[in-house]
Amino acid sequence: MIASGPDLLRLVVVPVFAWAAYRDVRTRRLPNRLWPPLIALGLLALAWESWTRLPLAGVNDRLFLVQVAISLFFVAPLGYLFWRIGGFGGADAKALISLAVVYPTYPAYWLPVAWLPTLPVVMSNVGVFSLTILTNTVLVGLAYPIALALGNLLSGRISPVMFLARPVPVESVITRHGRLFETRSGYTRGGLDLDALRMYLRWRGLSFEELVDRPEELREPESVGETYDPTDGAVSARSTDGPAVTDGGRSAGAEAGDDWAAQRFREEVGPAYGTTPESLREGIETLIERDRVWVSPGLPFVVPMFVGLVVAVVYGDLLFAAMRLLGLV
Repeated sequence: MIASGPDLLRLVVVPVFAWAAYRDVRTRRLPNRLWPPLIALGLLALAWESWTRLPLAGVNDRLFLVQVAISLFFVAPLGYLFWRIGGFGGADAKALISLAVVYPTYPAYWLPVAWLPTLPVVMSNVGVFSLTILTNTVLVGLAYPIALALGNLLSGRISPVMFLARPVPVESVITRHGRLFETRSGYTRGGLDLDALRMYLRWRGLSFEELVDRPEELREPESVGETYDPTDGAVSARSTDGPAVTDGGRSAGAEAGDDWAAQRFREEVGPAYGTTPESLREGIETLIERDRVWVSPGLPFVVPMFVGLVVAVVYGDLLFAAMRLLGLV
């Protein structure tokens, strides 16, 4: 492969994002220490490329500065903005910011058989590669619910939420990530988050099997005695091996009418992933009544971001390719 030094350096992000996508699917957790080295790598590549362009006096050099400015001062802040309004998780925002720093301009890689990306830059946006990655990411993300609905349709699973969820055995929810998309009375997009369910069970020191097998006893708020560290709801976390958070006896914190001690959970733990006492109670009641429930697989945004990155490096901008196919450019 033939490429400039900065562009070869930037390829390091591809395997890193492959690992991040895999880990995000498996655990829905990405370590914060992942992103600073990528940002440092991007700044190093940017400084290297800028040095090779000195004194930055030509037309192409001025275009380079415009591209860098758009990537750093428009695309990168978009990640922060989407996080602030709740459209992104923290890791998603950091991933987009990292890509904006690493890939402000289009790379060029020469293989024995072709140039990469194969789509000419003139058929793309203004040459801001991070913007190409972002548009690719959005298009890949839009394809996911279509694929999910098609899978449900071919399996004969028809419902109003078939674009967003799929039915799974109820006993499997404790090892899944996602959100319940049904209640006892129908379907909902605001059902119980499964990470919050794990937090609740760890807070009580219960297994999911106990919850399902002893609902009449465990529904009573007086059944909550010692409570434990709820963790962050990750599948692999454990809490009941450590010291109790409260140890005031079986009646500690009990409140009449507080089924499942849901209000007490909210007061002691907080709004775990947006969970309210009402949504917690409804989710538990739904789970103990059903054999199968509709659950959103919850595709992490870093996964389509990785796919969008690979497509951008190999092919180019999918949006402009589609516009060209339709004769719009």
